[in-house]
Amino acid sequence: MTVAESFEQMPTIFNPAAAAGMTKTLQWNITGEEAGVWAFQIINGEGKLIPGGVEKPDITFTVSDKDWLAIAEGKLDAMNAFMTGKLKIAGDMMLGMKVPSLFPTQR
Repeated sequence: MTVAESFEQMPTIFNPAAAAGMTKTLQWNITGEEAGVWAFQIINGEGKLIPGGVEKPDITFTVSDKDWLAIAEGKLDAMNAFMTGKLKIAGDMMLGMKVPSLFPTQR
């Protein structure tokens, strides 16, 4: 799986029930060989992917392409990645805590 493919899958694994009433924008800044920026905008429980990102997201995740793919594939726990400095988070930390329920992965 490529970084782009992992983001293209996001709308299909998005859990609208967990986002009911929510209006937030999450953004990922991916570094490394497959560098890029993707945002996921949630407006009242509806989600859409925004390749290239947005100007003022509510939360920004910065992570390398390899670590992102490991997180997306369920091989690396996002909380563990954050605690070890592989995943950096800026913005609404409470929103960050909700990401696993917004995008549940099969483990």
